[in-house]
Amino acid sequence: MEEAGGGRGFSASEHQHCRHNPLRDEWVLVSAHRVRRPWRGQLEQPPAEDVPRWDPANPLCPGATRANGEVNPHYEGTFVFPNDFPALQPDSPAPGDSDHPLFQAAAARGVCKVMCFHPWSDLTLPLMSLAEIRAVIDAWAELAAELGASYPWVQIFENKGEMMGCSNPHPHCQVWASSFLPNEARLEERTQRQYRHRHGVPMLLEYAEQEARRKERLVVENEDWLVVVPYWATWPFQTLLLPRRHVLRLQDLRDSERDSLASIMQRLLIKYDNLFQVSFPYSMGWHGAPTGPHLQEDCGHWQLHAHYYPPLLRSATVRKFMVGYEMLAQAQRDLTPEQVSVEGTRHGDCPQDRPLAEHPPIWSLQAAERLRSLPEVHYKQRRRDGEGCGV
Repeated sequence: MEEAGGGRGFSASEHQHCRHNPLRDEWVLVSAHRVRRPWRGQLEQPPAEDVPRWDPANPLCPGATRANGEVNPHYEGTFVFPNDFPALQPDSPAPGDSDHPLFQAAAARGVCKVMCFHPWSDLTLPLMSLAEIRAVIDAWAELAAELGASYPWVQIFENKGEMMGCSNPHPHCQVWASSFLPNEARLEERTQRQYRHRHGVPMLLEYAEQEARRKERLVVENEDWLVVVPYWATWPFQTLLLPRRHVLRLQDLRDSERDSLASIMQRLLIKYDNLFQVSFPYSMGWHGAPTGPHLQEDCGHWQLHAHYYPPLLRSATVRKFMVGYEMLAQAQRDLTPEQVSVEGTRHGDCPQDRPLAEHPPIWSLQAAERLRSLPEVHYKQRRRDGEGCGV
């Protein structure tokens, strides 16, 4: 395993150290030895497996009535509509001038939309066909172009699972377009611009090339894309989805790249679900070059990418909490991006039934290798095919 720092006697999997996240210009404390501690904290309920395919009371289902009285069409593919409770509105008045530098306010305008991926509530992206995922990608690109014609930032994001605050199991995402660059966008704008100025190449284009060559943190790849557990990952099974070609925005993707994106997303998300044999919760979102007035600027320092932030740590019932030190000092993780302790799966024994902390780990694998080695056939399909629940 590649040892961060490479000092004499140092082992990244045994000794605490800090890693720099160049995209956010911040450091992450890695304390791999802490994952051995017994867990006596909160246990989450695994996601429900019995979601009805169609529920007339679910406001996201075809033909259902939403809170504002609107009736959804009987859609058969993706469905986009204005968020009934938007965080941003296009005609909100601007606040007045501040009378003190400690009390500043600024105008915030925009639009918020909801996009349903599929008419069935019991399907998630990893269970959808490649053609259905491709339709989602096309809808993302269309919305990014449409809203990006006038707004400087279009944030596409999906919160999957109750653990990530999702209030509705129907497969969907949100799209918020804002009149300003949000904090994360401003930060990535600065770090990527500085990196290209200093090194002459876009940061994430070079990063993708490095990870493709090193392969240590590589999870899945194809001719156009790769997914890695980033060197600076904060969340236990965090991943970063990157194109191999220099691409600024979703709407710039070629037809073939959209097809290969559908494939690699499906492969990654199946592996996520197979890890603990549950519908894997996460928050994900796309970051690309700013739009609106920035369309006429040189944004060559940007590289399109997607972040996946899953909260689960040891099992389907044990999650990572960002509290205490993480809130007051800096991000900290209990295992390296390369390594995670996993317990062997006994015949007929499902991982979600036994938190890993209950027993000492019997082998260690790199985190990326752990994800990479998982089957690319969904566990629900394997159960239907009579292969049991072992991974």
